[in-house]
Formats: sequence, structure tokens, C-alpha cells
Amino acid sequence: MRVKVLVLLAVVALSLGVSVLAGPRIAGAVVAGADSLRALGALGLVLFCGAAFVFALVGIVPGGLIGIAAGVVFGVVAGFAASAAGVMAGAVTAFALARGVARPWAQALLRRGGFLARLDGAVSAEDWRLVALLRVSPVMPFCLTSYALGLSGVSPRHYMMGTLASLPALFGYVVIGALGGWGTRLPAGPERWLHTALLLVGAVATLALAWYLGRLLARVLAVSPAQKPV
Repeated sequence: MRVKVLVLLAVVALSLGVSVLAGPRIAGAVVAGADSLRALGALGLVLFCGAAFVFALVGIVPGGLIGIAAGVVFGVVAGFAASAAGVMAGAVTAFALARGVARPWAQALLRRGGFLARLDGAVSAEDWRLVALLRVSPVMPFCLTSYALGLSGVSPRHYMMGTLASLPALFGYVVIGALGGWGTRLPAGPERWLHTALLLVGAVATLALAWYLGRLLARVLAVSPAQKPV
């Protein structure tokens, strides 16, 4: 079990390194090959969906860049369908991997009690809103959040409900891509306003997440040692 956990952690760490070094370049290469992907028709959509699945599973490309690339290549409807299907499949797979591989190991540690056990219990008691805030906040890496939630006691139902809350933001990035906004040099127009709106939503979600987690930690710290789980 420890070997499996170490392998999982190594894969996550490697994916983060690749994400920082090569993520934008990979997304840019997808856009550069837009004509080729469009020419493949349905096969191009399937290939892009598969790429979005891999990106969401290992974190190579941020979700916003996936959405923009989808919009540039396929337009709003097909681009959103392909990117959403791939991202959701990657999120579910990452959660299942962490839940199946690392959760039993984590439970063995949590049975000793203490702060982490109380924290896990508090997180497990929360509903989909905590997951949604983690998803919408841009400061939380998508794939790391998937693995962390799989490691926690969050129920699969609440995980799915909260993860679905990230799709409107993904749709916004797809629209930006379809309108022609790529990279950091967005032209003045609808895509600029949409990009600003998404940034504001992300900022509000980050503040709400900080407040929410503060309340959660306060409740955990307020539990006396006699009340901690065994």
C-alpha cells in the first residue's frame, strides 16, 4: 500500500512540474494545430476530449487554457462538449484513484486521532459547496484538488455536484476562445469583458473559500481532545 501511495504522489509531483514548465506551450500547440483537428471532424473531437482527460488527470494544462483551446479549435458548442467531457472524466478518474489507492492508507493514519482526524471528519461532513468553492477558485490546481478530495472523506455524490459547478467557468473560457481571445493579449471587446468577469468570479470564490475554510478550522480547533474520534 505504501508503494502505491508513493507512486501516486510521484506522478502528481511530476505532473505539477510539467504543468509549470510546458503547460502553456502544449495548449498553444493544440491551437496551432486547430485546422488539422477541425479537418478530422468527429475524430478530432474525440482526440481533443482524450487530451482534455489526460490534462485534467495529471494537471499538465490549466482548465482555463483547455477551455480557450477548445473554443479556438471547435467553437462554443462542440468545444464545450469535448472539453467538459474530458475534464469531468479526468476529475472522476483522479478522485477514484486517490480514493482507491491512498484513502485506506490515510484512514490508518487518521485512526490515531488528533487534529488531522478531526479535520477529515469536518471536511467529510461538509456538502458540495466546499467542493464547488475549491473548484471555482483559481488558486486551487484542478488535478491536485481532485486527488486531495479523493484522499479525504468527501462523498462521491458531493464531489460530483461540486465539480459540476466548475463547468460554467469552463464554458466562459470556451466562449473566449471562440471569440478569438488567446493568451494574455486579449483584444478589447466581448472576450475582454468575459475574461474580467471570470477573474472577478474567481476572486470572489477565493475569498469565500478562505472564509469557509476559516470557519471549518475554527470548528475543528474548538473540539476538545476528549471529543476527538477514535
